[in-house]
Amino acid sequence: MGRWLLSMLAARFDPDLHNDRRLAQHRGTTPEETLRRFREVVAGRTGPTGHTAAWLGEIVVHGEDIRRPLGLVRTPPVATTTAVARFFAGRDFTVAGKTALTGLRAEATDGPFTTGSGAPLRGPTLSLVMAMAGRAVACEDLEGEGVAILRARLRSG
Repeated sequence: MGRWLLSMLAARFDPDLHNDRRLAQHRGTTPEETLRRFREVVAGRTGPTGHTAAWLGEIVVHGEDIRRPLGLVRTPPVATTTAVARFFAGRDFTVAGKTALTGLRAEATDGPFTTGSGAPLRGPTLSLVMAMAGRAVACEDLEGEGVAILRARLRSG
């Protein structure tokens, strides 16, 4: 975590600048060299947290950010999305998942994830994860009285 914080500090806590700098450190002069460099850091331990679910969240959310606009459908294993959903719902760390679900009863229709109380919000675990990560488009996959509340929060936040 210390190395990650130092890197963020050097980027003035601008995540885009941080990511651009980190990418530049690993970019090679050819695609093959870049791929080799990326493979060298696969087992790296530099990150914002030691929580595995947070790291999984990065992969799940940003993978979906890329796939969805391209029309590429892939649903990660429900055990993976459930772990991420529980992590996001329990705190406002990298995403404001806990705040997004305040006053809502979120229930996964494809797995064991449930949390909260209040207006019902139901749908696939992946869509709940994406909504907790601030992606309003995920509300299209959800149903229940809580959808309108969540959609308004995501648009105003």
